[in-house]
Amino acid sequence: MNGNSPTDDGDARTQGSRGSNVRFARIIGTVTGILHRVTGSRFVAWGAFGFGLLSMVLVFGFASDTMYGIEHGANLLAYWHISLAWVAAAALGSTFVGSALYLRYRGPFWSRLAHSSGELGFLFATLTLLLGSAWGRVIWNSWWEWTDVRLVTFLIVWFIYAGYLVVYSATDAQSGDRYAAVYGVVGFVTVPLSYASTRLWTPTFHETTIGNSGVSANIDPLTLVVTLVAATFLYLYLLGIRIRIHELEQDVRRARHSRRR
Repeated sequence: MNGNSPTDDGDARTQGSRGSNVRFARIIGTVTGILHRVTGSRFVAWGAFGFGLLSMVLVFGFASDTMYGIEHGANLLAYWHISLAWVAAAALGSTFVGSALYLRYRGPFWSRLAHSSGELGFLFATLTLLLGSAWGRVIWNSWWEWTDVRLVTFLIVWFIYAGYLVVYSATDAQSGDRYAAVYGVVGFVTVPLSYASTRLWTPTFHETTIGNSGVSANIDPLTLVVTLVAATFLYLYLLGIRIRIHELEQDVRRARHSRRR
């Protein structure tokens, strides 16, 4: 009688699972290498400089300073306010991805990516709030409005990631990465919630811009796209620097540990 025994079937499934894990681990390793090269490349640095300069030229040279029927130079802040908000979301999304991959594979690169992106996301979120308040003072005659759902939910995001940085810095190197990774995964739920808030609830001031043909803000598409690209390159450039600092800190810790031995 021909056929495989249950033990043979189990061994085959185990080998197949191991093979899949090895292949996936190789893919993750390749992705890690690509990200490492991209964030450290000169192309990113020159991209940040070039598109940043072009953004300044377009904003101050061609974009209209009239929005919502109000003519004021502070309206030009809208281009950086919007761009920094979206890049903040991308950075915090990278924190989520890096945290999840660290919990799964324990690779130090993913922890560095998560924490570095968390720091930059928090920085960009802070600048978004500051620029938005300055712009809102002109458009809405108010620095802050607690009834606006986008403002309130974005402030919640800011506090959540301030907590993420506190958790990372307040714990030791061994357990801190794990706790921060769990926090980075769970806390990310506030980010899409904030960005979808104007569709889920009725906004007081912030309009839904994407897919809303009736939006009243006079935003030049080309200038906004260039500024978005500039902000993205800036994020990647700063991310590469911060990851490198993490690596140098790790080298210093290893050198101190070997000296003690």
